[in-house]
Amino acid sequence: MAWGHGVEIFRLMLFLGLVFHKLLWEVLKRRDKASGVRQQSSKGSGRSLIKFAKGIVLVFLAFQTLFLDLLPMSDQPTRLRTIGTAIYVVGLATAMIGRLQLGKNWVDLEDYRVLPEQSLVTKGLYRYIRHPIYTGDILLLIGLELALNSWLVLAVSIPFLIAIRQASAEEKVLSQAFHDYDAYRKSTKRFIPFII
Repeated sequence: MAWGHGVEIFRLMLFLGLVFHKLLWEVLKRRDKASGVRQQSSKGSGRSLIKFAKGIVLVFLAFQTLFLDLLPMSDQPTRLRTIGTAIYVVGLATAMIGRLQLGKNWVDLEDYRVLPEQSLVTKGLYRYIRHPIYTGDILLLIGLELALNSWLVLAVSIPFLIAIRQASAEEKVLSQAFHDYDAYRKSTKRFIPFII
């Protein structure tokens, strides 16, 4: 399938955003482990399956971003690509800033635990929303699929439902670990500032 030079650069930029997102997570995770902040995660077949599924989705998204035109929404996707790219950039920035602001307090979402050295983060993006990483990742996925002009944007409802479930489970753990979490929860929104 032949694309114009501009479309190839556009796809490459989207791909590099995905790579940068993943690299940030891996670098920060390794830094935390090297500094002794992280404890070894519990291993299990369920956890391994989740990691494997996340890896497959990431590989698929990378391949789609670079090479595939799946389920096109429009014959004239310029406006859709512009809107999608804007949402993608906001999502990418939100997820990465949220991760950086969480710092050593970040724990793999499959762990459902609070580490002894962990503290409640209520500054930066966390002053307004409790789960900026989930918000950013969902926006990133929506924006990516719109930018790629794909009806697969509808499939983002699956990770969105997973994010809602994860956020609820994490909030139960955090409210047990931090006595001021309930007050924090009342003063913030879960995903979108001042709305939800």
